[in-house]
Amino acid sequence: MQVVLLERVAKLGQMGDVVNVKQGYARNYLLPQGKALRANDANLKQFETQRAQLEARNLEARKEAEAVGEKLDGQVFVVIRSASDAGSLYGSVTARDAAEVATAEGFSINRGQIVLHRPVKELGMHTMSVVLHPEVTVEININVARSAEEAELQASGKSIQDLRAEADAAADYDIAELFDDVGAAAKDEDGAPIADDRDA
Repeated sequence: MQVVLLERVAKLGQMGDVVNVKQGYARNYLLPQGKALRANDANLKQFETQRAQLEARNLEARKEAEAVGEKLDGQVFVVIRSASDAGSLYGSVTARDAAEVATAEGFSINRGQIVLHRPVKELGMHTMSVVLHPEVTVEININVARSAEEAELQASGKSIQDLRAEADAAADYDIAELFDDVGAAAKDEDGAPIADDRDA
């Protein structure tokens, strides 16, 4: 099916382009969303008469998106989730979760605007793209943690693996100290080992 685009559509074309698309894509997405019109003579004439208005509206919308994008670009949002000791989430963080946490922080974003680069199924910092306008895309960071304290540590640059390694090293050190204390307790005042009754 041929359609004329009323705005820029990613991977399809610019405003005014006449493109071939699958009927389902046109009927279910482009036409109902007001992103395109069927490419017949009447619609092409209508588009040409409205082109200046559409371009002005597009320019205004892009300026608004750029203003929001300046504030939103690089923002870090914290999402608290349950996870295993290895850092694997029980479930995943979705575009909806990211949109909800950004909206709670005062940005008006819907889940359709968020692009996940890969599924978020583990603790840590994850980058996502936000399409504010067909010509304006910014990136946000989602800090997925089990607690606010863990989120702060991750924000400072430590990963869940680093935290686990530190905890393991501290536990090993405590065990070594315990055995040193037990060994020291088994010596008399002169430093000679105390004979154990079981040695006799």
